[in-house]
Amino acid sequence: MKSDAVKQMVDQWKHERPDLDASPMLVVGRTLRLAAEWDRALRGPFAEAGLGNGDFDVLAALRRAGAPYALSAGELSRTVLVTTGAITKRVDRLEEGGWVTRSVAEEDSRGRRITLTQTGLRLTDELMEVHLANQRKLIEGLSEQERSELAGLLAKLAAGG
Repeated sequence: MKSDAVKQMVDQWKHERPDLDASPMLVVGRTLRLAAEWDRALRGPFAEAGLGNGDFDVLAALRRAGAPYALSAGELSRTVLVTTGAITKRVDRLEEGGWVTRSVAEEDSRGRRITLTQTGLRLTDELMEVHLANQRKLIEGLSEQERSELAGLLAKLAAGG
């Protein structure tokens, strides 16, 4: 069993500053540590496939959009929650890898549509299976009920409440 560094920090604060309630660190600190640890654990298959950070997010967004698996840079930006500049860099890498193509948008000749290629579609489907299996491993210590409760609590925090 891993040591709980966050609990140790909270205990130290209790000793050094008993006037402070450091208990929020038990949730926030652990969440931040888990997020960083999980991010490292989940990156491997993407790197092995030749994808840079965030590239799979673009592929997955296009795949989730459904046939014809195409979105504008603005739509991708809103879906992936990064700037259009970041999308452009990612799409450049993905286009170079043969996983997406760019074409002139029918509705606006100034815009571009980014579309998954057949190779990109296959890669995304393969990686999504691996990605979900890896996520399952990360939370396998929780029962189905605990997973459901945690998902609900995280949704509540994400909604600001």
